[in-house]
Amino acid sequence: MKKASPIYFFCLLMVLLNLMFISCGKKEEVVEKPVKQISDKILQEKNVAVYKTKEAGGKTRKYLSFDFSQVDKPASLKEFVQYFHFPPIRQHRTGTCWCFSTTSFFESEMKRLGQDPVKLSELYTVYWEFVEKARRFIKEKGDSFVAHGSEHNAVIRQMKKCGAVRASDYTGLLSGQTEHDHDKLLQEIRNYLQFCKDNGYWDEEKAISYVKSILNKHLGKPPETIEVDGRILTPKEYLDTVLQLPLDDYVAFISFKSLPFYTKGEFKVPDNWWHSKEYHNVPLDDFYSAIVDAIKSGYTAAIGGDISEPGMSGEDDVAIVPTFDLLQKLIDQDSREFRFTNRTSTDDHAIHVVGYKEGDGHAWFLIKDSGSSAQKGQFKGYYLYRDDYVKLKILTFMVHKDAVTSLLEKFPKEY
Repeated sequence: MKKASPIYFFCLLMVLLNLMFISCGKKEEVVEKPVKQISDKILQEKNVAVYKTKEAGGKTRKYLSFDFSQVDKPASLKEFVQYFHFPPIRQHRTGTCWCFSTTSFFESEMKRLGQDPVKLSELYTVYWEFVEKARRFIKEKGDSFVAHGSEHNAVIRQMKKCGAVRASDYTGLLSGQTEHDHDKLLQEIRNYLQFCKDNGYWDEEKAISYVKSILNKHLGKPPETIEVDGRILTPKEYLDTVLQLPLDDYVAFISFKSLPFYTKGEFKVPDNWWHSKEYHNVPLDDFYSAIVDAIKSGYTAAIGGDISEPGMSGEDDVAIVPTFDLLQKLIDQDSREFRFTNRTSTDDHAIHVVGYKEGDGHAWFLIKDSGSSAQKGQFKGYYLYRDDYVKLKILTFMVHKDAVTSLLEKFPKEY
């Protein structure tokens, strides 16, 4: 056996010293986020689908999700450019998101228009919406949808007809109640209307009178007059002379290939129960850009769309489109259309956009939300929607016409 050379011992000594320095030094754990290769130049973070469990109604169920800790989201609401809105309030066990979000939108509009904003009653509008649902059911001999939900422009329709009152004038809560719960209310109305249908009883005046008695029992009777600065006003007078909201100046938009673009038509979902055809249909690029441009120009917007998604988490305050659903670069008119047609994108929930932020390659929308899931995370009553979620899952929005003048110019004059 040959003797080891001095060079060998020197190299061995250097290796041992290097190992000593490494073991004594501070170790930093580097977590590399998995990415998807889209092209030679484009990478997108990969979201790995996992199943989680949660308790609901005393039962444990599994649901599809992913690791939200890997999402680079805004750390604080202070990062957003925000516009005036009253603090979030809860709708509790009701399907009244359409009214809570739109009422919040009009409260913000009062401030934007230079008026002193007033906290308005959502339940006053909800009361009269139930009345109109029952009225149409009777007129159509039972061929009309009666449920909790409705749409943003229903608030405009009801305000024009019945006016508005302050939240302090009408709460929709009986003495001792602190939370809304409309399940029994709706069931009683449905049972009565089914009785009318089964027996061919179509006396509109008597039927509506009975439906009002059900509403009064559960919500209390709405005021016929209110006192404002020493004056006695009807809700309609209060709307017209005090609030002075320009209700004819608000426009609603959708984006579907089933209608010709730059025409108006029906938003074909159950909650558009009176089949309003006042929706402006535009391509997705115009639809999304209009929301962004409006928010960046100082407007807020009432929006609605799908919330039953693995990319939405109340505990984490965020809504995004995970890559196992669809890569962001592939979100387009057709991918939206496909999901609406196969009912994986549905008209679940209505909310209010009150802020905006850009950075790190994404746009984020600050969402005021009256639903229960918005109470689970750090930002009570708020969600942070990322741009990809808005593009793919938001189905409609309403805004003041001045925010979308260039878009409205693309429509024929008859619209």
